Amino acid sequence: MAGPLRVLLVEDNDVFRESLEFLLRRREDVEVVGAIPDGSSAAARCAELGADVAVIDFRLPDLDGTAAAAEVLERCPGAAVVFLTASASAEEREAAMISGVPLVRKDEGVEALVGAMRVAAGRGGS
Repeated sequence: MAGPLRVLLVEDNDVFRESLEFLLRRREDVEVVGAIPDGSSAAARCAELGADVAVIDFRLPDLDGTAAAAEVLERCPGAAVVFLTASASAEEREAAMISGVPLVRKDEGVEALVGAMRVAAGRGGS
């Protein structure tokens, strides 16, 4: 059996990022390897930290979530990406579908996020 899912969190809201990091660190099946506030360094940090999954806020102030995801997938080819969103607007759903990246609303909870991360990383459901 594979070890814990190695996760990089990319979220600009400090309170949400730190809360999510706290909740994920309590799980035995997840290892948060990094938590950063910007999309521009996501790809480099993913590769440096050996993340299995990068969880990327769809709306980042410095870089569009789809651009950050594309960079992660290019520079960290062993990693998967999951988008986080507060709104799940039609634009966000369409962009996620086109890019093949799962989209999880922030109000869906940690279990939904972990399930999406596991599926994206090829480790089955939650």
